[in-house]
This record gives sequence, C-alpha cells and structure tokens, in this order.
Amino acid sequence: MTKIRNIKDLAELAGVSTGTVSRALAGSELISQKTRERIQALANEHSFRPNVLARNLRIQRTGAIGVLIPLGHETGQHISDPFFITMLGLLADALTERGYDLLLSRVIPTDNGWLERMTTSGRVDGVIVIGQSDQAATIDAVAARYRPLVVWGGYSQGQAHCSVGSDNRLGGDMAASHLIAQGCRSIAFFGDPRALEIAQRLEGCRDAMARAGLADQLSVVPAHLVAEAHPDVTSFLGQADQRPQGIVAASDVIAMSALRALAEHGLSVPGDVRVIGYDGLALGEQTVPRLSTISQDLTQGAGHLVDMLLRRIAGEDTQSVIMDPRLIVRMST
Repeated sequence: MTKIRNIKDLAELAGVSTGTVSRALAGSELISQKTRERIQALANEHSFRPNVLARNLRIQRTGAIGVLIPLGHETGQHISDPFFITMLGLLADALTERGYDLLLSRVIPTDNGWLERMTTSGRVDGVIVIGQSDQAATIDAVAARYRPLVVWGGYSQGQAHCSVGSDNRLGGDMAASHLIAQGCRSIAFFGDPRALEIAQRLEGCRDAMARAGLADQLSVVPAHLVAEAHPDVTSFLGQADQRPQGIVAASDVIAMSALRALAEHGLSVPGDVRVIGYDGLALGEQTVPRLSTISQDLTQGAGHLVDMLLRRIAGEDTQSVIMDPRLIVRMST
C-alpha cells in the first residue's frame, strides 16, 4: 500500500489538487459531496491525518477560545465554585456548537501581563474573561489593542473592554428593596466590594436603603466568595447587637454560608433573619429553606459572550450588553 505522508501525496493519489484535498478533509461544501467522500475514504484507508497545527498556521486560525478566570481579589477561589462551573458548562456548550474548543486558565495575577501573555500566545483565536476581579485596568489596557476580547462582569461608563453582565446596581437595589418590603429595617450586605460587580451591587443596596430613610441601617461585611465566607459571617452574627433583620449576599454561594451560620446560631430563616442571594444558581433550589435570589440569566449571558466574541473575531465592533436582573422569591425571604 502506498504510504501517504502529506496532503500532496493524497492529492496525487486522488488525482486532484492539494487545495481540493484540504477543503475536502475540512468538510468544505465548496467541494462536491461525492468528491469529499472519496477523498475522506482514501485518507481513512491509508490512515492519513492532516497536520492540524500546520493547517492552523496557514489559515491563521487555532479553533480554540481562551477562557480566563482572574482571581486578583479572591485568590482562594477555585474553578469548582458553583458559579464558575455553571458558566463554564454553558460556555463550553455554546463554543462547541460553533466549532471551537475551550482553553481554560485560572489566573492569580502577579503582574500586569497575565492577559497580554494569553492574547499574544498564538494559542487562541479570542479570549473570554470571566469576572473583572480587581483587574479592570489591566483588561482595559489589553482591550484597547486586542479586539477579540469579551468580559463577563459589570459595566462602567468609559471602559475600553466589551462586557456582558447584569445591571448589578439595579440588582442590588432590587434585593434590598425586597427585604425592606418584607419589613426589614436593618440589613447587612455580605461581599467584598473590591470586585467591580460586587461594588455595584452594594451601591444598589445603598440606593434602596437611602430611599427608605434607612441609610444608617446598612452594615457591610467583606465576606469571601469561597468557603472562608463562613467564618466572616459567623463572626458578624455572633455579635447580637449587630444582628440584622435581613441579609443581602453578593452571591448565592455567600448566601448559602449565611444560611449555615444562621442555623448554627439558632436563628431561623426567614423568621429571625431574611436572606437573599445573587446569581440565580440552580443550587438555590436545594437549600433549606430554598434561597431567594437575583437571577442574572447565565444561559443568555453565555450566549451573548460567545456571539459577540465571534463577531469581534470576524472584525465587527460590538457594544457591551447589560441584562436586566430578575427577582426570584423563595422561602428564605
């Protein structure tokens, strides 16, 4: 049997040009189905696999999208976090449907070059960043010269990068307003405002409290987004004179830590303290009591991220998307 070493050998065997072979192996509809099937059958018969790296260099496409999770303010957070797992699953599905692989990296920024290194690596066709953390300035600097970049997170007027996310300030306002409507007059906000999204949610809470004449009844506890949130919450609740009537958690994960801490202190939810989270994770349906939350519609968000990134890869310019949050009322409030 003739050994097929490259596309040129296969083209000679098939009696066609190398371009026809390349397009046929890529499944291009520019080549008739009959010719495609004949060339693919010859390739299989001779166990020939094209050099994908060489092909990618030739067409300047890798077929991969980099997905980065920068953890500048929360270095202990892991990819196993329920929010990340949910978003990554949605992104992987959406990218696969569009013919792309996902290259994942969890980044602990030690300098300002972490994003530049990925965008200039030649390993990906574009980059999705999940969360600005405290790295908005670095993201802006790269976005000014690297177009195929989209970020999940909050939107700030004048930012250079293209972002997708919920209206965090409105969401924070909705959460606090809901607790106030349920009779809460003292509210604690659990979350670290060094991250842009969380800072915006806190501002929304402050808006609602100010409208209700309760501005001085809002406490801020810079709770972590990870398991370490539990000690933060426990310490705060252990001081009876600071015990709030309601808790706005900056994420559903923090809200779950709050539910646990309240139970350990013998406090009932919603009887003694009402709790609302943020994100709309499916896990909120499984807590006891079931968790009220502000939903971001992560499925729609992942769809926007992939759609806008591919449009930017194609040379289009895209504007940031700010999605409307939605209040989901369950037993915890």
